[in-house]
Amino acid sequence: MSVAPDIRPACVRHLGRQDYVPVWRAMQRFTDARADDALDELWVVEHAPVFTLGQAGKPEHVLAPGDIPVVHVDRGGQVTYHGPGQLVIYPLLDLPRLKIGVRDYVCRIEQAIIDTLGDWNIEATRRTGAPGVYVADAKIAALGIRVRRGCTFHGLAFNVAMDLEPFRRINPCGYQGLQVVSLADLGGPASLDTVAPALLEHLAAQFGLALTDAPVPTLDADA
Repeated sequence: MSVAPDIRPACVRHLGRQDYVPVWRAMQRFTDARADDALDELWVVEHAPVFTLGQAGKPEHVLAPGDIPVVHVDRGGQVTYHGPGQLVIYPLLDLPRLKIGVRDYVCRIEQAIIDTLGDWNIEATRRTGAPGVYVADAKIAALGIRVRRGCTFHGLAFNVAMDLEPFRRINPCGYQGLQVVSLADLGGPASLDTVAPALLEHLAAQFGLALTDAPVPTLDADA
């Protein structure tokens, strides 16, 4: 798979730890309001515990959420868990401007994660018909995307060093008994501050982006 040849400027916004809904609403507002010449952006965040159920998500895949909220969202896919120790990156990209389609977009995200794991000598793969990245039989990164007017939002969730117990309360991504794993469990780093720059570098290479840090956007869920 070829890497995007043209280098374009893009912003990176480091949001820190945030509740899910305000970030989701801010992504929607950004996508709805962006002009044709707006810079692409990558939002880096760590979420408070939450289960998210995609547009095609079946409630029966949420087995026993307990005290963790369940949010129905406008991305593709089934149910997944976000929580502390998980690196979440939301690429807000204009696909027509990058001259790539949705399938290629998904493949490039997966490849960036695979290349990041390779930095720590961990061999990872993708699976046909089951977006995400896997190490052996365990899922280490999930994808859930939405494309509106050719522009992407939502994104990827990469398990770095997290409590995996909440995944047992759901059928992850709609698959009963799907095993999940964290990077730290495989001998990789346990710090999001270590992993995020590596993954951003590989995403930038896949999409032909020159990244510059930018301030955190407004995160008022009611705005």
